[in-house]
Amino acid sequence: MNGSANAAPGSANGAGGSAGSAGTGKAAGQGKPYGNSPGEPSGNSAGQGKPSGEPAGRASASGPSRRPPQVTRDTARPEGGGRAAPGRAPAPARQWPLLAVLGATGLGLLIVAFDAFRIGALIIGLALIGGAVLRWTLPSVGMLAVRSRFTDLFLYGGLGLAIVLLALMAQPHAWLKIPFLEDVLHFTVQ
Repeated sequence: MNGSANAAPGSANGAGGSAGSAGTGKAAGQGKPYGNSPGEPSGNSAGQGKPSGEPAGRASASGPSRRPPQVTRDTARPEGGGRAAPGRAPAPARQWPLLAVLGATGLGLLIVAFDAFRIGALIIGLALIGGAVLRWTLPSVGMLAVRSRFTDLFLYGGLGLAIVLLALMAQPHAWLKIPFLEDVLHFTVQ
């Protein structure tokens, strides 16, 4: 091909050369489907559309590749997912935010089991709202951090609010009456 003699070693495309490597069906420099593995320099590898005079392994003007690595070596801890107490503290103390939410939820389930549905459901909903408050205010909440802070706040707070509202509107003798809901119910039942 024209210009292949000027290409850098290991490169299949020089100035006007072909884009594929001989007989492999892969584009030059595409031996791995995603980015660089740890220990390799960032940026494009040789033969990915760079001029032949530019050394291999240098980052291009557009910056390093944004492709994910081929093999995931570790899972990133969610923001705020560190220990809630120092490492020398016993294991339960390091996870006190999660244990507080689980303890309050267990208490609510126990109260529901003793035939006080509305009070137990309120405690469960308030435990989830408390979990959202802990996730928002504390820098580290241990295993209470599952996803990003926004996602955890949205899910804990939303589910807690829904449970509290449903407990307040439960029949018979609802503690919270929303007039348009009765109209919707009568309209759908008729």
